[in-house]
Amino acid sequence: MTAAPDPFADFKAAQREGWSAFTPVEIFTTIPAAKLVKFAQVAEGQRVLDVACGTGVVAITAARRGAKASGLDLTPTLIERARHNASVAGVDVDFVEGDAEALPYPDASFDFVLSQFGHMFAPRPAVALQEMLRVLKVGGRIAFSTWPPEHFTGQMFTFIARYLPPPPPGVDPPQPPALWGDPNVVRERLGRFVSNLKFARDTLPAPTLSPQHFRIFQEATIGPLAKVVAALHGDPAKLAQLRAEFESMAVDALEDNAVHMPFLMTRATKSA
Repeated sequence: MTAAPDPFADFKAAQREGWSAFTPVEIFTTIPAAKLVKFAQVAEGQRVLDVACGTGVVAITAARRGAKASGLDLTPTLIERARHNASVAGVDVDFVEGDAEALPYPDASFDFVLSQFGHMFAPRPAVALQEMLRVLKVGGRIAFSTWPPEHFTGQMFTFIARYLPPPPPGVDPPQPPALWGDPNVVRERLGRFVSNLKFARDTLPAPTLSPQHFRIFQEATIGPLAKVVAALHGDPAKLAQLRAEFESMAVDALEDNAVHMPFLMTRATKSA
């Protein structure tokens, strides 16, 4: 039986290309990766999957704790970087290119399924969650970090979405990533599939000298923002408006030469 075409194939192709410049951001996400692995309570000998792994900071952190780690990401450039990072760290991690909505693993393959600021960008939350739970063993743990909609980073992605072109006719728009940072939405989505649902909050400080420095860095490394900026180069007035709005948001989150980016961590156990 032939699989139905993916209605978000073009969207994912744009994501694959857009996130290819993300590597410099790994330095900021390394400490939150350790916090997620600790919050999930990953231990030696357990099988761990890092979904939308980026440059592999979560998977490598888990491997350094003795876990048998794997990682998957849509963007080949980031998978190459993840393999390099694992080699430097001296750990063995199985990194593959792949889609969070179609994980290439058998059912019940992992003790832990983790994601740091990654699975939240899959356009269909129900599909991504179904896949993450499918490959997780009963009694295994799902844990992820996400950006709450009320804080800077969640606001940033909501803001960017206003400038993105609409989806093709007949295709529903992707769900806003920041909804994964709302505990009420997470409870509703995980629902009957899990037990022992727990939340924790922390903050990622991104060092910067000014809102302008931060905006330039984000434009160069954050896929959706880079895509919007590129599309607006033919409209200088609208591009200037976007940049002014972005810097205004950054001012509110900037203190002591860092943009402070609160995040939510979620942990739950897969029910039978």
